[in-house]
Formats: sequence, C-alpha cells, structure tokens
Amino acid sequence: KPGTQVAELIPGKGYFTRLFSKAVGPKGHVYALSPPRRPTAAADSPDPVAATAAIAKEPGYSNVVATAAPLATISVPAPVDVVFTAQNYHDLHNIPNIDIAAFNKSVFDALKPGGVFIVLDHAAASGSGARDTSTLHRIDPEAVKSEVTAAGFKFEGESKVLANAQDDHSTKVFDTTIRGKTDQFIFKFRKPKK
Repeated sequence: KPGTQVAELIPGKGYFTRLFSKAVGPKGHVYALSPPRRPTAAADSPDPVAATAAIAKEPGYSNVVATAAPLATISVPAPVDVVFTAQNYHDLHNIPNIDIAAFNKSVFDALKPGGVFIVLDHAAASGSGARDTSTLHRIDPEAVKSEVTAAGFKFEGESKVLANAQDDHSTKVFDTTIRGKTDQFIFKFRKPKK
C-alpha cells in the first residue's frame, strides 16, 4: 500500500521492482538488493544490480534504491514493512559457506515488528529438503518453512495461485517442458509485534 517500505532480494531484471514502486508510491521505498558481480564472472556477464539501477533512474521510479551487497546477511537503511524474494530462496543454498540461519535472522532484523517476509519459489519433492537447489533449482517448501520459522518468524499462510499438480518436481526449472509452468509456492511469514 502507499508508504510501504519494501526490501526486494535478488530482483533480477526488476519486474516486481516496478510493481512495488508504483504500489508504494512517492512516500514508500523499494530497496532492490542484488548480489555483487562475482570476481570470477566473465567480463561480459551482466552486472546483477544494473537492471534495477537503470529503473531507479527512470522518471516515476525515484523511490527505488538499487544496491549491490553480499547476500549472506541483508542490510537496509531502516527497518522495512516487507521483505520479498521470488524464485531464488533456493539459490541461497548454493552460496558457498552461507549460514542460512544467519541470513533468515538478518531478514527478521531488517523488518519492523509486524513486518512480513514473502517467499515465492519453485517446489521440490516433499522430503527433499535442499537437495535439489543446485541441480533442479527447486526447494522443498517444508524446508523453507522450517528454516524461516527457526529465525523467529510466524508462518501466516500460503497462496496456491502458482501451484501446478502436473509438475512432478523431477525436472530442472529451465527445461522447456516445464519452464513457466513449475509448481510454485508463496509463503507469508510475519515478525511478531512483540
């Protein structure tokens, strides 16, 4: 809603960044937090922050702040109302030596009391945990729920709007037979007010 402060994790090309910017209006902010370019990346590889930095310079998007920072723990200038991540929570498990518990605690700390953490991602097979994060780019929804609530969040609910019972969770999400049709979950977690 207008005035909301949003931290968007790994915004990619900025699809949701644009939506959030218009929804929160001139009194709100969208902190688009991207990982820095890897030192081993090819010289012609895209800069992860470039797309959202370009959006921030466009007329009508001055409430967007594009930042490149390591994702091991997130940091925002002031506590926010919402932390949002789409189709990349599983990728956190692919960052060498990351402490997932510390990451989720940093999200918790970045939120105002009563703030929400929204996680949208590709579902992996039940009971698989984080086994398929680097191979299929999927994660077991129950693993996400367990990890996030361990940081102090309360699980508030989920949306099944992106669920697909025809997806058997065995195919890489980029495969043309399933791309754009994966079984996805959307979880809402809340930081308690006290």
